[in-house]
Amino acid sequence: MAAPAAILAVKAAIAVATDKRGRTVIASVVAAVLLPFILVIVMLLSIMDGASSHNVSAVDQVFREGAISSQVPEEYRKYIVDMRTSFTSLEDLIADIDHVEDGELDTERIKSVFYAMYFGSTQPSLLAQKEFVECFVEYKEREDGDGDSYTAAIPITDLGTVYANMRQRLGLEIGADQEANAQRIYTVAVYGPAVPGGMAAGSAMGDGSYQALLTEATKYIGFPYQWGGSNPQTSFDCSGYICWIYTQSGTYQLPRTSAQGIFDQCAVIAREEAKPGDLVFFTKTYASSTPVSHVGLYVGGNQMLHCGDPIGYANIDSNYWRSHFYAFARLPAA
Repeated sequence: MAAPAAILAVKAAIAVATDKRGRTVIASVVAAVLLPFILVIVMLLSIMDGASSHNVSAVDQVFREGAISSQVPEEYRKYIVDMRTSFTSLEDLIADIDHVEDGELDTERIKSVFYAMYFGSTQPSLLAQKEFVECFVEYKEREDGDGDSYTAAIPITDLGTVYANMRQRLGLEIGADQEANAQRIYTVAVYGPAVPGGMAAGSAMGDGSYQALLTEATKYIGFPYQWGGSNPQTSFDCSGYICWIYTQSGTYQLPRTSAQGIFDQCAVIAREEAKPGDLVFFTKTYASSTPVSHVGLYVGGNQMLHCGDPIGYANIDSNYWRSHFYAFARLPAA
């Protein structure tokens, strides 16, 4: 008897499905059953996106202690509160470092890197946070005017050295994606969000182009320098890299040319006017026949992303780059 009953059930289902009213009922039932699962998935994806992509809203709330929306899920709210608590500890640890010389510790840079490493994770202990801050400092013995020795704390401005310290001292596995996230977070923290939902913080490109430009530029971190190189297959030289990232990101159509050729298309700007997305030029970095011999993408905080060997970040206020500095400049509006 079971088989005939099953056959009758199938026939009934077919009859309902072929009837317009029946199809409507079925669709309503399916939607009612699946809707709770869909809402849960959307919420989880929102949480995951906030934790992994460091969206502007979370960054802004953590750095500026803005009101946390009641719509934020409780778990995500906890991440924000935990990071704010850690930031307070980091600020105290930075303030406790004595005899800081040859510059100042960039508190926003330290917090931005910390955010990139630990947002959404269990916060490290106070001892581990102290070790984290120490990755941004080197100590040297010096003498004061009376000949007495003391230990001076010298800020490390080269991010490559900072990340190397973290790998060695904290055992962190830091990839190019995390380094790029840290830079985006720093840009938002220092310059503020320029467009809703974007990471184009305070850039010369208020339409959000900087986000696309930085996303393209960070793809090639770690690529080796190659004289005459102009694409990922050959790798890059400095001007080939800049032409590629501007063009491929859709920011500006910049045909392949030299560093001097790029400079000749730009308007020179004062250093205090320079914003992320502008270009920084250097001279006499090699025996060039033109005044401009090197170019990098300015990303804020006295840092550039450029094709050194390999492609990576560099502090433009280091002794080397300061001695070869030529000008800040900006390409015309596309």
